[in-house]
Amino acid sequence: MSTEADPRNSDTVELAEPKPLDRYECGACGYVYEPAKGDDRRSVSPGTAFEALPSDWRCPVCNASTRQFSNIGPVGNPSGFKENLGYGFGVNNLTPGQKNILIFGALGLGVLFFLSLYGLR
Repeated sequence: MSTEADPRNSDTVELAEPKPLDRYECGACGYVYEPAKGDDRRSVSPGTAFEALPSDWRCPVCNASTRQFSNIGPVGNPSGFKENLGYGFGVNNLTPGQKNILIFGALGLGVLFFLSLYGLR
């Protein structure tokens, strides 16, 4: 009796999860190439990874080469360096949108507390 796994058997074959496509930001103008959207101006179809772009592809805003772009990770990633995400009170793991809600929510709450002082006599 053989204990080898049969590659034709769907129970033993593990499917790799697709990796989220990383976004890249132009260092010259700040344009963000999002692979999920592609580039309509240069006829790059949605779902094209940055590494798979044609060699003559340039930034649609400022015409910079692909060497000017830096990887900023997939959508919804926490901002900052990965080695610093474990420090602090846990706010380093928040996405930029969550940080905005936290900051402006606290600011709004502070304004409400300040305005409530007018009700005291």
